[in-house]
Amino acid sequence: QVQLVESGGGLVQAGGSLRLSCAASGRAASTYAMAWFRRAPGKDREFVATITWRGGITYYSDSVKGRFTISKDNAKNTVYLQMNSLKPEDTAVYYCAGRTAPTATFDFWGQGTQVTVSS
Repeated sequence: QVQLVESGGGLVQAGGSLRLSCAASGRAASTYAMAWFRRAPGKDREFVATITWRGGITYYSDSVKGRFTISKDNAKNTVYLQMNSLKPEDTAVYYCAGRTAPTATFDFWGQGTQVTVSS
């Protein structure tokens, strides 16, 4: 099993920045890639960004491209999401997730961290 714990959420004004962290423990070495998702009130869960542990290959949703940066620290088994130029529509609960293969589903999820952007 892989345990994921997010941190770093909070309240920020529009245009501000936050950095989320996701610490993986347990069988973290078995994961192939990590990702961030978010769920805004009344909306479906939305993919935000993903990164592979090996090679650091990244992919972003169009809604955050150019504003958010996903990164990793293999030694710490930690993935980060640097969020800049935040907008009120970025308000959501942000979840960290992991999967064990390129075509696998994201089977490991954190508890989520709230991000609120005020206008």
